[in-house]
Amino acid sequence: MEKKVNALVSEGRDFFASPLARVLGTRSAEALAKLDLHTVGDLLGHIPFRLAHRGELMPIARVREGESVTVLARVLSARIRPMNTRAGFVLNVTVSDGEHELELTFFARTQRPLRYHLQRLSPGRQALFCGTVGIYRGSLQLTHPEYEIPDSPGDVDRQTVAAPIPIYHSAAKVPPWRIKQALALILPRVTEQTMAEILPQSYIGRFSLPGRAQAIHDLHQPPTDEAWAAALKRMKYEEAFVLQTFLADRRAQADRRRAPACPPRENGLCSRFQSRLPFRLTADQKQVIAQISADLAQERPMRRLLQGDVGTGKTAVALYAMLRAADAGRQAVLLAPTEVLARQHFEAIGKMLGERRPGVICEAGEELRIDLLTGSMPEKEKKSVLRRIESGTSRLIVGTHALLQDNIRLPFPGLTVIDEQHRFGVDQRAGLAGGAHLLVMTATPIPRTVAMTAFGDLNVSVIKEAPKGRKPIQTVLVPLRNRRWRERMWQRAAEEIAAGGRVFVVCPRIGAGEEEEQSAFASEGDCPPEELFPPSLAAPVPPREPFSVESAFSMLAKMPLFADTGIGILHGKMDSAQKTKAMDDFASGVTPLLVTTTVIEVGVDVPEATVMIVLDAERFGLAQLHQLRGRIGRGSREALCLAVHDAAPQTQAAKRLECFARISDGFLLAAEDLKLRRVGNVLGTEQSGRHSALRFLDVAEDADIILAARRGAEGMSAAEAGNPALRRAVRELESVSDIGYLEKG
Repeated sequence: MEKKVNALVSEGRDFFASPLARVLGTRSAEALAKLDLHTVGDLLGHIPFRLAHRGELMPIARVREGESVTVLARVLSARIRPMNTRAGFVLNVTVSDGEHELELTFFARTQRPLRYHLQRLSPGRQALFCGTVGIYRGSLQLTHPEYEIPDSPGDVDRQTVAAPIPIYHSAAKVPPWRIKQALALILPRVTEQTMAEILPQSYIGRFSLPGRAQAIHDLHQPPTDEAWAAALKRMKYEEAFVLQTFLADRRAQADRRRAPACPPRENGLCSRFQSRLPFRLTADQKQVIAQISADLAQERPMRRLLQGDVGTGKTAVALYAMLRAADAGRQAVLLAPTEVLARQHFEAIGKMLGERRPGVICEAGEELRIDLLTGSMPEKEKKSVLRRIESGTSRLIVGTHALLQDNIRLPFPGLTVIDEQHRFGVDQRAGLAGGAHLLVMTATPIPRTVAMTAFGDLNVSVIKEAPKGRKPIQTVLVPLRNRRWRERMWQRAAEEIAAGGRVFVVCPRIGAGEEEEQSAFASEGDCPPEELFPPSLAAPVPPREPFSVESAFSMLAKMPLFADTGIGILHGKMDSAQKTKAMDDFASGVTPLLVTTTVIEVGVDVPEATVMIVLDAERFGLAQLHQLRGRIGRGSREALCLAVHDAAPQTQAAKRLECFARISDGFLLAAEDLKLRRVGNVLGTEQSGRHSALRFLDVAEDADIILAARRGAEGMSAAEAGNPALRRAVRELESVSDIGYLEKG
C-alpha cells in the first residue's frame, strides 16, 4: 500500500482522485464499489452516520427483514448442535440489546470452524454484527453474519477502547470494519501537505473550525464525540462554501454579460394589457411586476426566479414581462416542459390579450404575432412557424424542448421565460437565456434554504396571495378499504358532473405492465361527516393492485352511476393530437370524467373542474399531490379533492397524506415535506452515477451555515478566490452539474 501511494505522489498525481484499485488492490476496490466508492476521495467522504460506544447497544427493534444491518449487541447464549435434515452442524447464537433478541446462525460440515466462533462469541461478549436480516420460524435472524469484537483483550489500547465506534452505512458482504480497514491504510497519508485547505483562514477562524486534514481524521477515527461533531460541522461549512462559491461564479458570469434594455413604453402593449385585464392584480403580483420592471430596464441581464403557489397568477406576471420585451422591439420565449402545458400557456395568453384571430393580436395599428412550437407539430406547420420566428415576425413564442432541439436563432432576443424550471437544469437554463433576460417560474414552492442552495445564482420573487374570490379546496382522505367511503366518493363525482362540473381521476400508472412500489395496507377508520359522505348506492370494489388508467377506466365504465357519462383518457404516451382532443372534450363537457396520469400535474386550467380523485395517493409525493390539487377550484364553484389511499397508520406515507389534507398553503407544505423526507430525496441524488454533492448539509436545519457561506463567498478577496484547492473543488462541482440534482422535487 505505502509503495503504491508513494508512487502516485512521486508522479505528481492527485492522490485523492486516485482509483481505489490502484491504492487498495482490485479485490478491495470491487467490494467498495458496491457502495459506489471508486476513488480515495469517495472513501474519505463516506463518513459514519452515527457513533456507538462500548457498553451501548443498538436497538434490535429497528431491524427489518431484508435489510442489511449493523447491530451492536451482547451475546446471551451460544451452542453447537447437529442439523436435523442433513449432514453437518449449526451454531446458534442469541444476542440481545437488553429488550429484544436476535438469532445468529452459522453452518458448517464439521464442528471445527464453528468452535472458532463459539470461542469468540462467549456469553457476555459484546460485538458488532453485520448481515442481511432473514426470518426463520417467525424469528428474525442473521445467517453467517460478519462480526467484530471492538474490545477484544489485547487488540486495542485503553485510549482506543474509550473512543467512540464509527458506524458506517454498509452493504451485503461489505461490513463496516472492511471500510475501516481500508481507511486505516489511507488515513496516514491525509496530512496538511497532501490535503490542501479549501476554506479561507479568516473563515476558519471566524467559525472556530478545525483544519481540513484534521477534520477527515476526526470523522473516521474520532477520539471523542465532541471532536467528531466539530469535524462534521467543518465539513458542512466547507460544502456550503464550495457550493456558494460556484453559484457566486455563476452570478458574476451573468453580470458580465449584456442583455437588451427593455424600458417601459408609454401606451405600449404592456400598459394596454394591464388596463384591459378582467381582474385586479394582487399586491404580490404588483410587487413582483415592479421588481421585473426594474430588472428589464437595465442592460445587466435579469436572472429572476418567480415562485408562486398554484393559482396565484404567475402567467399574468410572465406575460407582462414578455410584453415589455415586445414593446422594446424584442422577442420573448416561454418554454414549458410538456406539450399540454405549452398549449395551455399559448391559449391562456391569447385569451388575456383578447386574440382576434389565431396567433395574432391587432391593436392600435400594431400587430403582435404569437406562435406555438412543439415537437409533434406537422413538419409543414413547423417550418412556417420557424420562418416567422427566425425572421422576427413572431414576437411572443411558446414552445417545448423543440425550441432547444431545432437550434433556433432568434434575431431579436429579449426575454426567456422557463416554466416549471425544475424540469430543466442549470446549464440548460443558462443556454436558453443566451443574451436575453431570464425569468424562471415554479408552482412548486421552495423553502428558503433550498432556494439559497439551488438557486443562489438567481434573485427570488414570491407570489403568495391568491386572487380574490378563489375558494379554498376541501381535501379528504379516503381509505381504499372502506367500502362506504368509496361508494359515496363515486356518487359525489356523479353529482358534480350532473351539476355541470368536471371530474379528474388520477392514477399512478398507464397500464398494468408498469413497475410499481409495494403498497402498504390500511384498516378502515372512523366515518367522515355525514353531510359530506351520506349513505349511498353500491359500487364495484376497486382492485387491490395499484390503479392504472386502463383499470380505472374499465372500472368506471361498468358503474351504473356513469352509464350515461362520457369518460375520457389522457396520459403521456398519447400523441399531441390525442392529448389536445382529450383536453378539449373534457373542457367542453363531452367527456366530463377524465381518467389521467400526472400529465395534468401542471398548467391545466379548466374552470369547470370541481372534483379531483387521486387513486393510490400514497404513491405520490407531497409536491405532486399539491400540484394535482391545484388543477381544480379555478372557477367560482367550491372544489373537493379526494385522496384514495392504502397507507398503513404511522407510516411515512400516512404522515405525508395527513399533511396534504391538513395544509393547503404550498409554502407550508413544502416546509413539512422537507421535514418528512431526507434532504437527498427532496433535492434528488442521481447525477450520472455520481454521489449527490450534498453529503453533509441538511438544508432543513443548516440555514445559518448556508447564509454564512453565501456571504463569505461574496466577500472573498481575489487571493482567497484564487485558492487552487477551492478552484479544484468548484470545478469538480461543475463537472457533475447541470446541478439538476438540486432542482428535482
